[in-house]
Amino acid sequence: MTNIDIAKAYITAVQTGDQASLGNLLSPAVVWHQPGNNRFSGTKNGIAEVGGMIGAMMEASRGTFAINSASRYMANGDLVAIEIEFSGEQDDAKLSQAGIDLLRLNGGKIVEVWLFSSDPIQEDIFWGK
Repeated sequence: MTNIDIAKAYITAVQTGDQASLGNLLSPAVVWHQPGNNRFSGTKNGIAEVGGMIGAMMEASRGTFAINSASRYMANGDLVAIEIEFSGEQDDAKLSQAGIDLLRLNGGKIVEVWLFSSDPIQEDIFWGK
């Protein structure tokens, strides 16, 4: 698989909730950089911390947090950038915006992830402290 193929498989696993595939794509020692200044922001180390964060995000959004679309997969060596659109809902708050997922791959595994949001203030308000 090329790095683009791995990135596409990652997006598909996230979109379909396929935790087994996601676990196979992420390195057990993955480093995840979650943007913003909210309760989920910061660096997560290892698949257990990343899984816990994603689970908490799904719980907070009552299962609505999703990557709605992904396009323009761009590779540069061991990095792949993906343009995404994501959304979620909770109570009376809605989140909908563009972002970039930047993946670093090594040995066929995703070893590091940086996320970028087009409206970090909206995302911080949505997730809260």
